Amino acid sequence: VVILDNIGLINGTGNSLYEKMTNIAKKIRGLCLDYNCTIFGLCQLSRESQKEERQPKLQDLRDSGEIEQSARKVILLYNKDYKKQNDIKNIEILVAKNDDGVYVLTPSLNKSFKFQSKWPYNNSQSYLLQSVINDMKNDSKLSMKKQDGNYVFKSKVNYKNNASLTHQIVTIDKNLNIKKVVVYDNTGSAQIKVSFKSCDMKAKFNNKYFVLEENMKTFDADTESDDEKTTEESKMLDEAVYPMYLPDGTYLESEKTIDLDEGSRIIMTFSGDTPFMLVEETVSKSDDMEVIPTNGDLDILGGNIAIIGDSSVSFINDGLQYYLVSSDMSKEDLITVAKSVATLPVGK
Repeated sequence: VVILDNIGLINGTGNSLYEKMTNIAKKIRGLCLDYNCTIFGLCQLSRESQKEERQPKLQDLRDSGEIEQSARKVILLYNKDYKKQNDIKNIEILVAKNDDGVYVLTPSLNKSFKFQSKWPYNNSQSYLLQSVINDMKNDSKLSMKKQDGNYVFKSKVNYKNNASLTHQIVTIDKNLNIKKVVVYDNTGSAQIKVSFKSCDMKAKFNNKYFVLEENMKTFDADTESDDEKTTEESKMLDEAVYPMYLPDGTYLESEKTIDLDEGSRIIMTFSGDTPFMLVEETVSKSDDMEVIPTNGDLDILGGNIAIIGDSSVSFINDGLQYYLVSSDMSKEDLITVAKSVATLPVGK
């Protein structure tokens, strides 16, 4: 481990301070790769965050955007009481960048899917306090009223893969504890409801809490047995699971079953105005834990983690893996078809 305090003091080449810091950042990244080592580089921040009285952001890194690009992780320190000199009792640690990505664990299959994604921070999430508050802060038309001794807020939401969700109602009690979040669609119907029984602002976690292998071990043995049984029973697909929604003018043209070494695969081809292909196959538990790098956005469909690309959607549900692909269908329609399979799958 190498610690540089700070990288602004390193001599570098360049016609300007920006070019100099850009070259230094690239060289530090190169050293990490050449010598397989970890380098902590301290960097100054601009004073914009203090002027605007906000938390620091990546763009506040001083002198060069290359620092953000080259670093695998960026951790920012924020003193909420910075106006009080020498008071460091209220320091927040902000992880502004983490190239390790997001891991989705499936212990029943002994697999972990690794996403290079900013999820869940680039999307509204009704169960995350930070996300709910950001939606409220970013809405210039945020409204509030008092109701039954609580504060009730209404704000816009940002569900990238579900444009029909338009706003949320957030209920906060008189002690400023969040009580409930309800997300509504464009017809005014409640689609997501989250109730909070308690909120621990001083939660502490042990050193192994976020370790991948430790989290895989915490999977309940009884649940694992049930899932293993489900996977075993699903090794052969007796019949296809059909989508309950099809775009207008689209119909099932063909269906083909292929026997695999373990299980089977069904390929359904839909033709018409909006053609697409739906592939369903059985999945089994790996003997050794696998970490699978994954491209695409991460979202939740019908209680299942889904991988959403520009022209495809895939997810695992009840021992079956579903893969939906189309070069002609909009992403919105792809997601709607996938939801109709994930929410309530039906036979022919």
